[in-house]
Amino acid sequence: MLAKRLLVVIFLIPIFVTLFFYGGVPYAVVINLIMGVAAWEYCRIFRRGEYSPLTIITIVSVLALITSRAIWGFAFSDLIITLIVLGVMAAEVVQYERKDCHAASDFAITLAGIFYIGWIGAYFISVRNLPDGQWWGMLITPAIWFADGAAFTIGRHFGRHKMAPVVSPNKTWEGYLGGVIASGLFTALLAWLWHMRAPVITPERGLLLGLAISAVSPLGDLGESMIKRQFGVKDSSKIIPGHGGMLDRLDSWLWAMAIGYYLVKYL
Repeated sequence: MLAKRLLVVIFLIPIFVTLFFYGGVPYAVVINLIMGVAAWEYCRIFRRGEYSPLTIITIVSVLALITSRAIWGFAFSDLIITLIVLGVMAAEVVQYERKDCHAASDFAITLAGIFYIGWIGAYFISVRNLPDGQWWGMLITPAIWFADGAAFTIGRHFGRHKMAPVVSPNKTWEGYLGGVIASGLFTALLAWLWHMRAPVITPERGLLLGLAISAVSPLGDLGESMIKRQFGVKDSSKIIPGHGGMLDRLDSWLWAMAIGYYLVKYL
């Protein structure tokens, strides 16, 4: 299993890095594809619990939010969000008339998926569109890799105190703290290297990014685990060999990109 996971990572990371640096339409298309699959997985999980989120509308709305962010940034977001909310409610009224007794719950579940995966997922676009966005992105994403790798290694060897025993029994406070420290230090070092290409990126900012992202983004992992555990699901899908689904890989990155964007923009 570990060998399969490593092979997939070795294959995918160069592709992602190349697309991120290239940006433009190819990058936006790939982000749409990834988030569209994640939206399908999200609806699939809730259907295991006998709910019926509107899968097609969820996917289309997610793609609309990401595409609009790529074309217009945050402009027209108010109009798009308004149309999505009204459209989902209208569709669920029709579903209720068709004797779907969970239509009101499905309304909330559908909107939650649209905004969590579509609106938050669109920060993959927003980060790339920042000045020197390719370099900031290559600072934010490794912060997650450093944190996850250190948390796994330290937690496995020294973990004693469970962090969230109900949601994720394998996570420990020792691993969490180790991940935060490692991410802060290694992201600062990486920022020192990127500073030669993008002077605005400094080790101090790298340290701040690494600490903030690694401290908060595990909530994304725990949040997805909460959803899956409620419905007895181990992986959101089997689309990535050895890793599960897209949503399983995006859980922390969604938080990291949103947090990273505002830290870069305002600090």
